[in-house]
Amino acid sequence: MVQHSRIDENTDIEVPRYWYNIAPDLPKPLPPPIDPLDADISLINRLRELLPSELIDQEFTFERYIGIPKEVRELYIEIGRPTPLVRAYKLEKSLGTPAKIYYKFEGVLASGSHKLNTAIPQAYYSYREGYSELVTETGAGQWGLALSIAGSLFGVPSTVFMTRSSYISKVKRVELMRKHGATVIPSPSNITRVGRGILEDEPDHPGSLGIAISEAVEWVMEKPESRRYLPGSVMEYVILHQTVIGLEAIEQFRAIGEYPDKIIGCVGGGSNLSGLAYPFYREYVEGRAKLPEIIAVESSLIPKASRGEYRYEHPDAYGALPMIKMYTVGRHYKPPAIKAAGLRFHGLASSLSLLIREGLVRVRAYDPDSVREAAELFYRSEGVLPAPESSHAVLAAIDEALEAKRRGEGITILINLSGHGLYDEDFFRG
Repeated sequence: MVQHSRIDENTDIEVPRYWYNIAPDLPKPLPPPIDPLDADISLINRLRELLPSELIDQEFTFERYIGIPKEVRELYIEIGRPTPLVRAYKLEKSLGTPAKIYYKFEGVLASGSHKLNTAIPQAYYSYREGYSELVTETGAGQWGLALSIAGSLFGVPSTVFMTRSSYISKVKRVELMRKHGATVIPSPSNITRVGRGILEDEPDHPGSLGIAISEAVEWVMEKPESRRYLPGSVMEYVILHQTVIGLEAIEQFRAIGEYPDKIIGCVGGGSNLSGLAYPFYREYVEGRAKLPEIIAVESSLIPKASRGEYRYEHPDAYGALPMIKMYTVGRHYKPPAIKAAGLRFHGLASSLSLLIREGLVRVRAYDPDSVREAAELFYRSEGVLPAPESSHAVLAAIDEALEAKRRGEGITILINLSGHGLYDEDFFRG
């Protein structure tokens, strides 16, 4: 008899009507952002030049639950929410493990990744406040594509500064962004002061997310009356929007009478792991369930959480944005041009960094070759090709499942398969 992986109860799960804000439930107060280096402008005034006002409010709110606007929730449903919770029966069988492996498959969304969960509300608030251009950075292009789609839904074009190494290797995502009306610019570029300065010193610089952020910020500050900067990770309001993932997953597990022992996600800036794990943390602090072991998986080539420092640092390379306290390898770190480009950011979200600091989240780092092997095994077993970033979570799940086999433990593992890898042929070529 064939066992079907997809859980039929998914069809009975509603899209959440609110987002969950972890700030009131953290074990310690979240360290506040501090002013950017140029002291002639305050933190809040700098943010007012860059972000829609509603997003500034969400960044600093202490409210536990934030209602999802009706228009945003309707678009969530149109783009494919709720996403399926899938049991990886065939992968379990290939490993010979007693562990159960589930994945929340965000790759079914219209853009192919979890990034639409925050792109839609960010574009919505920008449109509602009257801005006519959305500006951002992107690494592998998942965020740039998501924002391009979201912007097109509201008739607002996007300008995307894409790290040069990914601009060259992720050609399909560049083409798709442009199909949605986006202007895609390889970073570092010649159209900003930041980019020109870098290219003068190093014409073949592969780019970094920190540099691309600096270029995007500079571009917005040239015309703040019409442009708004919209980031795809790191900010607390981005994580807030991503909690739809975990809120759905809790209800899906309840429908089948299961609950995860371990929750695993890859970390670039931290939004997809946090979006999955934080609602389960809420269940724990409210006394409704045990706390699963939460594992953050990064690339060993950008070891911000495993080998970096916990300190204040700027999200961008040139210090225009407010400093946040996070695990970081430093904004001047030059990451190698790895093919899991979404993991190349130099730091982690402040709330996730705090949870790591307090011992509530474990960190693991993997090398690219091991990750690719795990992705290929998952593809052969399940027929789903994970994105290079998500493949880090796949490898961690495999390791945990094999350890459960060694111990004879029937644990339940949940991973966020945050995107598919159908546009990442460069990664799977080795």
